Amino acid sequence: MAAPAREVVEQILRAGRDLDAETLLALMASDGYIEWPYRPAGVPARLRGHAEIRAYLASAAKAPIRWNEFVDVVMHETVDPEVVIVEYEGHGTVTTTGAPYLQNVIAVFRVRAGRIISWRDYFNPLALAAARVDASAPS
Repeated sequence: MAAPAREVVEQILRAGRDLDAETLLALMASDGYIEWPYRPAGVPARLRGHAEIRAYLASAAKAPIRWNEFVDVVMHETVDPEVVIVEYEGHGTVTTTGAPYLQNVIAVFRVRAGRIISWRDYFNPLALAAARVDASAPS
């Protein structure tokens, strides 16, 4: 029997925080997608399938932002057992400067048969854009 949607979402959040690409991919359906409706330039609108997600995660692993923890995580289970909505604050570090990186996120997941078929991530693109500027500034 597949894990409940909430458990799958808890696992994928840990994998994303830890940049654990293999676990993250194992939790995604083969044709599942990750989508960022609001994003700064350079962030794709949607990644579909393991190959696109793997390539993106490889480039993200080289980015100068590292997550330390996700706090104030609130999971909302919906009347649809496949859908979980999560709110959380990500605390991280801009590795090139040591500056803190704070991000507020609302994510909507659809989980079927223990795999994520859709992950719509709503984050503050201004915080990411500012961190990118900080990371590229000469120290």
